[in-house]
Amino acid sequence: MTMAANDRKLTAPMVTPETQPYWDAAGQGRLLVKRCDDCGAHHHYPREHCPFCFSARTQWREACGRGTIYSYSVMRRAEVPYVIAYVSLEEGPTMMTNIVDCDPDRLRIGQAVKLTFRPTEGGPPLPMFTPQ
Repeated sequence: MTMAANDRKLTAPMVTPETQPYWDAAGQGRLLVKRCDDCGAHHHYPREHCPFCFSARTQWREACGRGTIYSYSVMRRAEVPYVIAYVSLEEGPTMMTNIVDCDPDRLRIGQAVKLTFRPTEGGPPLPMFTPQ
């Protein structure tokens, strides 16, 4: 059974001034992560200060859109079943997301995935991933 995010309604995310560039990029089909100018680490979810060294010297960088499944769970008892997952991006950070357009019984930890976006109700699209 293939699950697609198009089968369920997605609530629009809360956009704040701090995350506005992230969601604007999502509307253009791009995934942004923050990179710290002081320690060099990338981080996600977007925030003003680096969670590793607490520096305020961070910049937006476009992620390549590739990663691997770190962990996942199939939510079969939901009205429309879906896969929630942590995906480790090639840039380093791990983000919570959904895996879509897949057979959940064939997913594996460490499996390569690529970025896709799904529309929300009245807001910017959400970044999700699909197996490569």
